[in-house]
Amino acid sequence: MDLVVSLKTRAAQVALIVGMTTLVAACSSTVTRTNGPSSRGASGASAPRPVSKPKYGQSATVQRGQTLYRIAADNGIVASDLAAWNGIPPPYTIYPGQSLKLYPPGGARPAGTTVATGRPATPPTAAPVVVAPPVKSDIKWRWPADGQIVGRFVAGDAANQGVDIAGNGGDAVRASADGVVVYSGAGLVGYGELIIVKHSETWLSAYGHNRKRLVNEGQNVKAGQQIAEMGRSGASRDMLHFEIRYNGKPVDPQGYLPAR
Repeated sequence: MDLVVSLKTRAAQVALIVGMTTLVAACSSTVTRTNGPSSRGASGASAPRPVSKPKYGQSATVQRGQTLYRIAADNGIVASDLAAWNGIPPPYTIYPGQSLKLYPPGGARPAGTTVATGRPATPPTAAPVVVAPPVKSDIKWRWPADGQIVGRFVAGDAANQGVDIAGNGGDAVRASADGVVVYSGAGLVGYGELIIVKHSETWLSAYGHNRKRLVNEGQNVKAGQQIAEMGRSGASRDMLHFEIRYNGKPVDPQGYLPAR
């Protein structure tokens, strides 16, 4: 009798184990594992895009070491909006002394900015890119170096925002106009040893790939004064990369420099 009871008990235990195994297998087939937090909420909707908070009538002057992303974050603005408002193309290079508007041109909301209701604004119809004629400058520009032009300005091309002037290592690099040095260093990727001269509240000039810088920040320079020695820092050959910028936007230097 004890043997019969024991066998029945053993059979019940086996049945229980088999049943639990089947239940676990069935449950495991319906579990979805996640590797981390999702960008979607419980409803499956995408997280809302951050909203820029324009500061109408205000601007920020770029200080040494600042990036466009830092300035945007400090002012509650999405970096891509700040770049669009100021016409700055990727890779969003900005210079010390440059003035950035903290609001959209004309007071219009930029495309893609999320409105107060959380719904994306209707994007405007795409328009063809029109290259504007050179802005008139009262500055009397002069060539910063002798030598043949080996690279020209291309509107909208982040890799060709100025002209490249060939030469030999040690050739003189001269200030293109009177101004004050607002940057002298090698902190901007792709420019090597770089000097930036501010000529007015709206005009800057930049001199890259130097072998040696001969002026310091805060120093006043005169047109034609040697400010550097030509080199190949950040470049594959000895040359000067020269840019002219109006309100931070690159313009074609050949539209301002005298004919040779």
